[in-house]
Amino acid sequence: EKLRVSEPSNAYDFGQIINAVNASKDKAACADLLTITDPKKLPVLLSNKLEGEILLIFIQSLEHYVAGKDPGLAYQHLFYLSKAERFKVVLALLSKNEKEKVQQLFDLLSESQSDQYSLEDLESLKKVYEL
Repeated sequence: EKLRVSEPSNAYDFGQIINAVNASKDKAACADLLTITDPKKLPVLLSNKLEGEILLIFIQSLEHYVAGKDPGLAYQHLFYLSKAERFKVVLALLSKNEKEKVQQLFDLLSESQSDQYSLEDLESLKKVYEL
């Protein structure tokens, strides 16, 4: 059964939804969550709760469900995700295989057109993700 996702009003609500999504590995529900969440709010909603597992389910949800329909939104989420607390720590702990998943999303975005970002924007964000 698919998780029902509603817009989180605070970091606690967001954390509860993320935990449920992560426990069930429900990428479609995670994509729904990211679609209704303003990317600018991501650092505040994540608070200090960013983990490798969460980063990866976000990346995979963006790749499989969001980037094809709305590459601009996927880019915005990547951008604001990099502003979250613990981002550098989590990034440093990713395996080579996990980093490749992040690279796949960037590849997909570089093949898509959006007025939300240029290829230069994408390249500079890739450096932030140490790719």
